[in-house]
Amino acid sequence: MLDKIKDFASDFFVTGDPLIYGADVSIGLTIIAVVFALTYFKKWTWLWRDWLTTVDHKKIGIMYVIASLLMLFRGGVDALLMRTQLAIPDSEFLSPEHYNQIFTTHGVIMILFMAMPLMFGLFNLVVPLQLGARDVAFPFLNSLSFWLFFFGAMLFNVSFVIGGSPDAGWLSYPPLSGISHSPGVGQDFYIWGIQISGIGSLMTGINFIVTILKMRAPGMKLMKMPMFSWSVLSSCLTIILAFPILTVTLALLFIDRYLGAHFFTLDGGGNPMMYINLIWMWGHPEVYIVVLPAFGIFSEIAATFAKKKLFGYKSMVFALMSISLLSFFTWAHHFFTMGSGANVNAFFAVTTMIIAIPTGVKVFNWLFTMYRGRLSFPTPMLWMIGFIPCFVVGGMTGVLLSVAPADFQFHNSYFLIAHFHQVLIGGVAFGYFAGLYYWWPKVFGFKLNEKIGKWAFWTWNIGFYVCFMPQYFLGLMGMTRRVSSYGWDKGWYELNLTSTIGGFLMGIGFLFQVWQILHSIKFMEKDTTGDPWDGRTLEWTIPSPAPLYNFATLPQVTEKDDFWEEKQRIAQGHAPKPRPQLEPIHMPKNSGIPFVMSAFWFVAGFGFVFDWLWMAIPGLIGVAVCMLVHSFRYKTDYYISVDEIKRTEAAARRVV
Repeated sequence: MLDKIKDFASDFFVTGDPLIYGADVSIGLTIIAVVFALTYFKKWTWLWRDWLTTVDHKKIGIMYVIASLLMLFRGGVDALLMRTQLAIPDSEFLSPEHYNQIFTTHGVIMILFMAMPLMFGLFNLVVPLQLGARDVAFPFLNSLSFWLFFFGAMLFNVSFVIGGSPDAGWLSYPPLSGISHSPGVGQDFYIWGIQISGIGSLMTGINFIVTILKMRAPGMKLMKMPMFSWSVLSSCLTIILAFPILTVTLALLFIDRYLGAHFFTLDGGGNPMMYINLIWMWGHPEVYIVVLPAFGIFSEIAATFAKKKLFGYKSMVFALMSISLLSFFTWAHHFFTMGSGANVNAFFAVTTMIIAIPTGVKVFNWLFTMYRGRLSFPTPMLWMIGFIPCFVVGGMTGVLLSVAPADFQFHNSYFLIAHFHQVLIGGVAFGYFAGLYYWWPKVFGFKLNEKIGKWAFWTWNIGFYVCFMPQYFLGLMGMTRRVSSYGWDKGWYELNLTSTIGGFLMGIGFLFQVWQILHSIKFMEKDTTGDPWDGRTLEWTIPSPAPLYNFATLPQVTEKDDFWEEKQRIAQGHAPKPRPQLEPIHMPKNSGIPFVMSAFWFVAGFGFVFDWLWMAIPGLIGVAVCMLVHSFRYKTDYYISVDEIKRTEAAARRVV
């Protein structure tokens, strides 16, 4: 009996690597510390009532941001481990198997569990406030979306210490991801972690499309909508078209592995290239899904800190929506070398070049917005200025990769690694950092320390160029991606060491950001105005942080940048707009069902990973029961009284 338990434990837990043992200890100590703190300070009820069961879009947004920053730490550590391994030739810091697992988890975490939730966090924090709405269209669905993402991410991350991580690459091409080459459970953790979180992503896309189309303030026509909300709409339209492809693709892969089908098995009548086509039909639109909202953020920041209207509003809208459409016609440029034929390669080369046009248009829009503006350079503006040259270089190298004959040289090389990190870090990460700095006072009621923020900005930016510029040259020198070691005779040592130094500089930049947040919490510079940046859109008309109901009375919108125009009218001596009389506000009640249902999804996913139907089936039954219980909930809302609204507004130093 004892021997059976030992055999099971050795298969169930990841053993034999000191790094894993260190992670085990860290995870254990963290869990103990959290449980102790919640128990000692008697915060369990508070945690359940105010956070785990909340349907408030602002709190859900905060949880998305916290989760994404934790995933940024995890994915960043993976990156530094890889760079440490590659810093010198013939390194034995990581075994080849462990290296494969790390680059697989790094890609998945950074795209799906860091960039996506950070994006969704900003959606939740900003969009209803920009639209003059009191919540999203479907608050219950919004909560369920977050918890599905969270438990999906946890299911994927637990593979680090239980069962073993996937090692077939972040897109898991067959046959490497098939049962013949990946017989362990790591690939099943990959499938179910992404499937569960992907359901949440799809529901978020639906939720925000309906919110934007149906819940705008009176008078806010689509062409008067803030540009960030336009970017969210374009991103969410892409989500609802792209994510079903990912869901079906991973379902087919699971059927191959679990039931012995042969959709992607060549010797069984299937075709691995079908998987690669399907995964990139999702994968390339996914790049635009995460970068489009960053374009909206930069549009808001440029206009605010230039004290000018955004240049070319209509052309920006056209660019965002055309990118959303064109992103579905570029996927085959990821495998020009696969023998698709000259006609296919030519078509996708042309479409890839075409999509660069609306992408480049936006850069000129921002530059012309800043031209002759009354510019100021707080931290959000610095991140935008840092983004422009970085994204331009990343875009130009992307056009180089779209030239099919040239791609035969660049394909699968470190040139490609440098390109997509330049776009995803310089475009997505820099954009979301800018958005966090910009809207932080509105969300939390205090500003982040500018001095430390500038240290973070410069270390991040210098580290970025030191890390990734050498990789273009490494790619041209013949270094391919996914190599875990190389010899002294290759001539790659100096550039790899330089790249590693840059990676650690970016890590120091992240530590500066953590210090900045902690310092700002301790030495709080409160925002008592609700409008710390002299903003232009509706979110700056309400107190910071925003009250539960957002707006005491729904704003009446007459033009673009309505709040800015109203401030100019008042400055010229005109009377403020009359405000409607206060009325009770209809709000949704909290619900614990999304948390419980998502936990059951985690149980079902864990059961399918280990082929434990005794766990998977009860998990799915739990999901069905939660859906049934919710269908019989009728008291799902309540009203906030006028007296309570007055008290809340008075406490926020506003007169109603």
